[in-house]
Amino acid sequence: MSNPYDLAVVGSGILGLAHAWAGARLGKRVVVIERDSQANGASIRNFGFVTVTGQARGEVWRRARRSRDLWAVAAPAAGITVQQRGLVLPYRREEASAVVAAFLATEMGEACEHLSAATLKRRFPMLRPAAVRGALYSPHELRVESTLAIPALRAWLEAVHGVVFMSSTAVLAVEPPRILTSRGTVEAEAAVVCPGDDLVSLFPDRIAAYGVTRCRLSMLRLGDPGVRLPSPVMSDLGLIRYLGYGALPEAAPLAQRLAKEQADCLRNGIHLIVAQSADGSLVVGDSHHYAATPDPFAPGDVEGLILTEFEAATGLAPPPVLARWTGTYASAEAAMFVDAPAPNVRLAMVTSGTGASTSFAIAEEVIGELFNTPLGDTGL
Repeated sequence: MSNPYDLAVVGSGILGLAHAWAGARLGKRVVVIERDSQANGASIRNFGFVTVTGQARGEVWRRARRSRDLWAVAAPAAGITVQQRGLVLPYRREEASAVVAAFLATEMGEACEHLSAATLKRRFPMLRPAAVRGALYSPHELRVESTLAIPALRAWLEAVHGVVFMSSTAVLAVEPPRILTSRGTVEAEAAVVCPGDDLVSLFPDRIAAYGVTRCRLSMLRLGDPGVRLPSPVMSDLGLIRYLGYGALPEAAPLAQRLAKEQADCLRNGIHLIVAQSADGSLVVGDSHHYAATPDPFAPGDVEGLILTEFEAATGLAPPPVLARWTGTYASAEAAMFVDAPAPNVRLAMVTSGTGASTSFAIAEEVIGELFNTPLGDTGL
């Protein structure tokens, strides 16, 4: 039997596309098999925020740095506009200043800055949060419009790298050199399965062994506030939500204070991210609710809690809501895992909502190991 493909990738979310690119960089013949007709999952329902600062210390933070560098290569090549750069996190509580100081003293704080209230006002005059005590600024982040970036990456991989895409195709079994699909058998030497938050269609026992459940988030698009934000904005809540900050001992007093003052936000897993699109509209969120099958009904008070935090953190009156949506992603105690159901099969899942931020680096590792050729040798 001849193998027309060297690599079959199941799933065309950001993790699947990252593996397709990594395979193509090694000169492999790649096919991507996707059950939907167009991008529809978590990869287009998020902020498009490639976040480095605040990612969990160690491997997650390292992968985020590498992925950011790879985004900086892929975005211009694929015609993707970087809408914003950096991160600004104004904080309103004294306990937060200790967290920021501790973070800046770690290796993760390299090139980041503490901004006084006066400096924040001078450098980010469009932000007018009440009772602001200071801010953390990072230059490391990139933000793309995910609804445009994911299709653009696919088109680039297809046109420039020769990746073949099979859409509206269900994968029924992965047993290289045979991949059984709803459109017949695909032949490939190796396969990487990137199922997103589908926990049952392929290798359900392997997935269950990692304790994976699903997380539902609530998102909003607000109208143009009449100001331009050069960087996405976060708030005090992010300093305990993101483990790069929240795992520091200095975060405990802040967590205790937030538990008293914003218990409703913590109960709904709310922390604030505000990102701005080219048309001036704002992508704002989000909340986190966990279940094996999350119901589709977001609690009625979640939107109000998000908008209240938006106003407190930015000093801007919330513009009208233009759109509302929910998304789901796989969630587990670990940020990601890679499993080997067979010698030439890898199962890869990001289980922390960090797909945009870490997928490119994960894919380099997986493809390099699978084909015994480190991706660093490709020159990127």
